[in-house]
Amino acid sequence: MRSASPILEISNISKEYPGTTAIENTSFDVCSHEFVSIIGPSGCGKSTLLEIVAGLIPKTSGDVFIKGQAVRNTHASIGIIFQEESIFPWRTTLENIEFGLQMRGVSKNKRRKKADEMIELVGLHGFENRYPGELSGGMRQRVAIARALVMEPELLLMDEPFGALDEQTRIILGEELLRIQQEIGQTILFVTHNINEAVQLSDRVVVMTARPGKIKATVDIDFERPRTSEIIASEKFGRLVGQIWMLLREESLKGFKLGKQ
Repeated sequence: MRSASPILEISNISKEYPGTTAIENTSFDVCSHEFVSIIGPSGCGKSTLLEIVAGLIPKTSGDVFIKGQAVRNTHASIGIIFQEESIFPWRTTLENIEFGLQMRGVSKNKRRKKADEMIELVGLHGFENRYPGELSGGMRQRVAIARALVMEPELLLMDEPFGALDEQTRIILGEELLRIQQEIGQTILFVTHNINEAVQLSDRVVVMTARPGKIKATVDIDFERPRTSEIIASEKFGRLVGQIWMLLREESLKGFKLGKQ
């Protein structure tokens, strides 16, 4: 769903490394409550772009704005979840979710209340005192989602958060993420290699070219919300997946050839 003014504006972003250009003149925006996915061939700069938006690495040129304010370094209104597990193995579910609030100096009672709300939201009631080693991969990612959302970010960045999970778990967690987003109105920018996942989750899919990464096309995903994973079986879903694959195919072949050089 799109609103009048964007939360995130990416304007002519380029990123160069010695001997190579990773991203070139990339621009798009993300509006309030919108779910936008970025997809492209391996090495096209998807994750690099997310790190620039998060303020984790510097850009070579261009600008990133959050609600009109330029992002120069890490920003309190941005949450980020990576594919690699980032929760602390020595902390329980509850302690992991409370961690960011604790670092902000939030009182014990307030952070417990907020953490309990997140535990209910992500469906981890009864697992508050379990350590990550006692949880499945899908449950650990729910902890990571809860830990990010408890900070109430304006924008949540997700870099292939379900990439290490099996397909069934990935689909179910995608459905859960849609429910959570619908419930709290979270704005999400999501990186994935999986076309089906992008179509299942997104309002728009931004397709990037092979390196140097640029925007090749933006595909509107006009399934109504709230939506469930049942859309995967629809003819319309198949058409959208096919449309995005045709956009990606040429770029993937280019990326494959670049990788062999």
